[in-house]
Amino acid sequence: MNAIQQIIGWMPALLQATGVTLALSVTSVLTALVLAVFLALGKISKNTVLRSVCGAYIFFFRGTPLLMQLFFLYYTLPQLVPAFNIQSRFLAAWIAFSLNVAAYLAEIIRAGILAVDGGQNEAARSLGLSSWQSMKLVVLPQAIKNILPALANELVTMVKESSICSVLGMTELIWGAKTVATTTYKTLSPYVLAALVYFVINYPAGKAIEAIERRMRRGDRI
Repeated sequence: MNAIQQIIGWMPALLQATGVTLALSVTSVLTALVLAVFLALGKISKNTVLRSVCGAYIFFFRGTPLLMQLFFLYYTLPQLVPAFNIQSRFLAAWIAFSLNVAAYLAEIIRAGILAVDGGQNEAARSLGLSSWQSMKLVVLPQAIKNILPALANELVTMVKESSICSVLGMTELIWGAKTVATTTYKTLSPYVLAALVYFVINYPAGKAIEAIERRMRRGDRI
């Protein structure tokens, strides 16, 4: 059997694993993005308690390893609180990744909001908009332009970091390559192919985000 035939034989397992990797990455980032918006707004809130809680959350999840958080959620938490026994590896990974990525995205969003000229918010308030309306309709749309590259970088990073889920025995891309390597006793080709799949996913995604960013910045040119 030549190399091409071998690769064709491996593709069903790798494609299935790739689908799991993409599903985990996209759902985790989207969930984290929603949570991150609230964390960022809480971090810049005038409410001391809310600001402290959001700050502690961000500090904890940024200050501890993602792998430890994943192990805690899947192995340790069910022992401490049996009601939180998560049987699904995908669900455990989705929760852990969402909570972790939200902490990083919150800081990115917070920086993007603070980068918007304060006069924009004052102008919106002078037109009769409430504080929330001003944030939603004026500040956040402008902040997106500032944070888009960093958000894209987090998505690309998420696709790569999903590989640590292989330690749970979850059928993602690295686990798929490992399974092929174990059953065929070929350790080089499956991992090289998996690396190529990561590149094929991330490179076009990065270029697409760059194109969107350039398009959004056209309006800034005089």
